[in-house]
Amino acid sequence: MELIGHFINGTLNTQHARTQPVYNPSTGEQSKEVALATKATVEEAIAAAEAAFPEWRNTPVIKRARVMFKFKELLEKNAEKICQLIGEEHGKIMHDAAGELQRGIENVEYACSAPEFLKGEFSKNVGPSIDSWSEFQPLGVVAGITPFNFPAMVPLWMFPMAIVCGNTFILKPSERDPSSTLFIAQLMKEAGLPDGVLNVVNGDKEAVDTLLLDTRVQAVSFVGSTAIAEYIYKTATASGKRCQALGGAKNHAIVMPDADLDNVVSSLLGAAFGSSGERCMALSVAVAVGDEIADQMITKLSEAMSSLKYGPYLDKNNDFGPLITAQHKAKVVGYINSAEEQGANIVVDGRDAAPVGYENGFYVGATLIDQVTADMTSYKEEIFGPVLQVIRVSTMQEAMNLIDNHEYGNGTCIYTRDGEAARYFSDNIKVGMVGVNIPLPVPVAYHSFGGWKRSLFGDLYAYGPDGARFYTRRKTITQRWPSANVREGAQFSMPTLN
Repeated sequence: MELIGHFINGTLNTQHARTQPVYNPSTGEQSKEVALATKATVEEAIAAAEAAFPEWRNTPVIKRARVMFKFKELLEKNAEKICQLIGEEHGKIMHDAAGELQRGIENVEYACSAPEFLKGEFSKNVGPSIDSWSEFQPLGVVAGITPFNFPAMVPLWMFPMAIVCGNTFILKPSERDPSSTLFIAQLMKEAGLPDGVLNVVNGDKEAVDTLLLDTRVQAVSFVGSTAIAEYIYKTATASGKRCQALGGAKNHAIVMPDADLDNVVSSLLGAAFGSSGERCMALSVAVAVGDEIADQMITKLSEAMSSLKYGPYLDKNNDFGPLITAQHKAKVVGYINSAEEQGANIVVDGRDAAPVGYENGFYVGATLIDQVTADMTSYKEEIFGPVLQVIRVSTMQEAMNLIDNHEYGNGTCIYTRDGEAARYFSDNIKVGMVGVNIPLPVPVAYHSFGGWKRSLFGDLYAYGPDGARFYTRRKTITQRWPSANVREGAQFSMPTLN
């Protein structure tokens, strides 16, 4: 059985006291084992990062950017292998894995522009012969903790930006699908990154807590469930660290009576069931304004869902694959059961999904649930599976109130032909990412993003300009050189330009 280890100081390392099985979700069979890092192993990685920091910090930013240019080239060259590793351990269909990787590469491209966004500001003669300027200096050793659903993309949101800003980085990926992340880290070394600048430790809570509590780690980024995000944020900030923690979501799509229903159905199919719904931006709730549009939408959705294909990752004809583990499958099925028990109508039922030849895989088929209400457990909590729920309301304002009252505020969208309605919605909805006839409004790499309410803990958003600010601290320097011709006496009042 292959043992997946760690990447510390430029070397693969299989130190462990415990291991955990890694499964192929398509078949339900164990394929590998992953070593779970002990506190000592994580501390070894922190020490390597701390030792590498002084030299890397003082490496000219253009040289750091050149490493990113080479890294981008290697990611593209090895894309097929990366996607295969994602498919083997996550179950994501190859075309979906390719899309994930491309969105990650876009963040590497943005990191290549570091000489521009790190150059600071300069003002000459802010006072008599006095110049002032700002610099953006790295923090030191920083860490990232990433989820199973995007083992390539989410790490690429974090470490390229952190490293190009002059920090050294420790990545703790999900122990459920670690191979693609570990392989990508090795490509950084091939791109010319010095040993110790990027380290990867696989592990569970022991590894996470070590990163959160060790005083040598200056900042922590996290993406995952809200319960863990809140724990990480509180623990990290209590330890004096800078922290951004992206949590859960319940993303709503308002469907107005004037919406183009064919477009709505096409959008909802991909946004609700793509990647088996295991996306923080999955559209899991359609809020239909009026019974007439709701009935029409459900009819069209039911017909379209009958042709959806699910199965193993290697078949590119499949629309989506399995869930990550048997436990997660049971959790998703439990939410469908609870919706039925609490009075919802299961229009399309995916609970008995079992592709021929892959009956032991962790599959749930596309599921459509009507007559959902705000007091149901399946509505209040994040399902994270291929389940689309429909809520019926009478007015757009009622739909907006429903969204605003939910504890999550990650993403939302509206389907309409009415520009006034779209503008009002965009201006007033209490959600961090908004789409207008766009189902997954995650911005491009040069625009920062994040949710509101309990979908984000911290002050700065992910990647883009906010990413650069998160991984640096501003230093402002004011300078004057003494002149033999100018001598001033002591001043006891606040200096001004008057």
